[in-house]
Amino acid sequence: MASLSQHGMEYIGSSYKGDHVNGRMEGIGVYNFPNGTEYRGEMKDGQFHGKGTLYFASGGKYEAEWRNGKAVGPQPARGEYTFKDGLKFDEQDWSYCDEDDRRFYTERLEGIPAAGESKLTNSGYVEKIPAGTYDVGDGFFDPKKNEIYNYKGDKRLRVPTMEEGKRIMATCRYEQDVNPS
Repeated sequence: MASLSQHGMEYIGSSYKGDHVNGRMEGIGVYNFPNGTEYRGEMKDGQFHGKGTLYFASGGKYEAEWRNGKAVGPQPARGEYTFKDGLKFDEQDWSYCDEDDRRFYTERLEGIPAAGESKLTNSGYVEKIPAGTYDVGDGFFDPKKNEIYNYKGDKRLRVPTMEEGKRIMATCRYEQDVNPS
């Protein structure tokens, strides 16, 4: 396995370890994106090509057959997404936490907790977030800055679109500001 740093990947924050043909990523390899996502699988001519899996920093994964950098296969998903807790996404038969059934996946598997022991998250653990922010599952949204940060607050994860910001403020857990100024 070789590293591709000599080809300038350090400038975009990515890295690759794996096989090369004529100086291009080809064969089996591991490609790391700057956001923590990792692709493990087959490459051809510098692109995902063949069987491969994207592993997301959130713990989910997307397995697919790839051709020339694009997932191919039956629509609509073209591959299979599995959440961190093992739940597989099925767009055709999705009844998890929708408008008809708001239970979490673990509640569907293990039953609903007794009254007064409701869950705010699938795991039952609720991350602490700063006052005046919204819990978005992988961090918190600060509406004053219009930015999403990790739970520690030391790393900006992304800037949501206007549509995502509205959805977050309409549906996500809000931490009350106990001393509004």
